[in-house]
Amino acid sequence: VLITGESGTGKELLARAIHAASAGAGGPFLSVNCGALPEGLLESELFGHVRGAFTGAVRDHAGLFVDAQGGSLLLDEVGELTPPMQTKLLRVLQERRVRPVGGTREIEVDVRVLAATNRDLQADVEANSFREDLFYRLNVLHLHLPPLHQRADDLPELARHFVERTCSRFGITAKRLTPDAIRVLRAYSWPGNVRELENIIERTVALETSELITSGSLPEHLRGSPAKSGLDQLGLPEEGIDLEEYLSNVRASLMRQALARTGGQQKQAAELLRLSYRAFRYHADKLGLAHDDD
Repeated sequence: VLITGESGTGKELLARAIHAASAGAGGPFLSVNCGALPEGLLESELFGHVRGAFTGAVRDHAGLFVDAQGGSLLLDEVGELTPPMQTKLLRVLQERRVRPVGGTREIEVDVRVLAATNRDLQADVEANSFREDLFYRLNVLHLHLPPLHQRADDLPELARHFVERTCSRFGITAKRLTPDAIRVLRAYSWPGNVRELENIIERTVALETSELITSGSLPEHLRGSPAKSGLDQLGLPEEGIDLEEYLSNVRASLMRQALARTGGQQKQAAELLRLSYRAFRYHADKLGLAHDDD
């Protein structure tokens, strides 16, 4: 199975889900980052070595293919493999046997191999930087994970899941996301995908002292700047305008809309308008707007 997608989209999570749903679910799930290890060390990590095969090899090492017998092995960042390692991996996939570094005996292996990458392997094949025969061996079933900004309907559920998990993990009183916070999360582009969402939710939960996570609880770079297009379209009438009265009417209208959107919750309405709670209460009292008892 070949799993592709940008960094942070959840490729390893999908690989674990495939393993959990497979006939080998009772076996081990192991993974290795192919781009994080030097070629020699990666070969030993995958295929094992015998004692004395190289300096520091003081005992036999089985290797991940053998350790994952009956289960699944995830080759993460498989597009980073060097040409020699691509050749050695291809042979293992074809023969279903591994030969430890320095050894003479081959070991038969029965492992589900999943590969993940954020690269376009088809383009790498065309550029002669990735073996075509290995690509087809890995690409029996291709699953692509789209970036988070293309999965807007998934975002609220993911965010709520991370809030619940973070609260549970750290023994924090349960918190919930307000509709306005969800709106801000949906409007953001998420260049770091699900991993970025998870990190931001964890930080927000840790810093928010109340039980509500509002838009104001989120990092400033998510909220962005207030839109200017509406202001730019305002025009001054030929006969002039009573600015104070106009601003007062605008304030009253927006405050009523904010209260309607938040079900009369003034703290949340104040967040929508980027006002302090005290300032919102002051203007609400002046305008005679109904408010909650919090």
